[in-house]
Amino acid sequence: MARTLTFKIFRYNPGEPGVKPRMDEFRLTEIPMMTLFVALNKIREEQGPSLMFDFVCRAAICGSCGMMVNGEPKLACRTLTQDLPEAVTLMPLPVFKMVGDLAVDTGTWFRMMNERIGGWIHTDKMFDLQAEEARMPNKLAIKIYDADRCIECGCCIAGCATANIREDFLGAAGLNRVARFMVDPRDDRSTAQYFEVVGTDEGAFGCVGLMACHDNCPQQVPLLDQLAFVRRKLAFAGLGFDKK
Repeated sequence: MARTLTFKIFRYNPGEPGVKPRMDEFRLTEIPMMTLFVALNKIREEQGPSLMFDFVCRAAICGSCGMMVNGEPKLACRTLTQDLPEAVTLMPLPVFKMVGDLAVDTGTWFRMMNERIGGWIHTDKMFDLQAEEARMPNKLAIKIYDADRCIECGCCIAGCATANIREDFLGAAGLNRVARFMVDPRDDRSTAQYFEVVGTDEGAFGCVGLMACHDNCPQQVPLLDQLAFVRRKLAFAGLGFDKK
């Protein structure tokens, strides 16, 4: 027999300052293999046409449908209702700027983060359109790929205690991005230069080790390994063992 799900959903539109935030309740009959994405669309089509939430790819690639599901950051498109209790509370991701209801602006935060860390390859070499593509060992390519699997959904940031307290903290997403360029041989920055970016409690030393970022990453990016790698590189450079 199909379950009847009860959704308590946060509602607030910053464009209507006179209307206070509230929780609206919706009931929906569960269907096989229903995702939160499907459930929210049915609610919007049949019960609450003004409900705001983000989605694009529906395949856990774009990262736009992140939200708090019973207190945990998750992607709506890959969260099955069958894995949830009959009562589901949905809230927007914290840390990020509110757009409306369950929709937040992660793009501005990630743009700021990438600008702070210089999230691109830094080199003085002139790009040669006729040159053969740079080669690298397969193991190194896999390390870079592991970091590049981040879809910038914001789940690791929303679940991070430090990011929820300090708006200047780069978080796991930022440190993962730094680790990606630290291992890339095409990037000419030294570890000392990276230290100027992340060698503070706003970066690599601000983590309090609760591991929520690792637990909440929908892509299973090895965020704890990346943090440990960045910290080791900075420590070795401080001791004079690592000049790169």
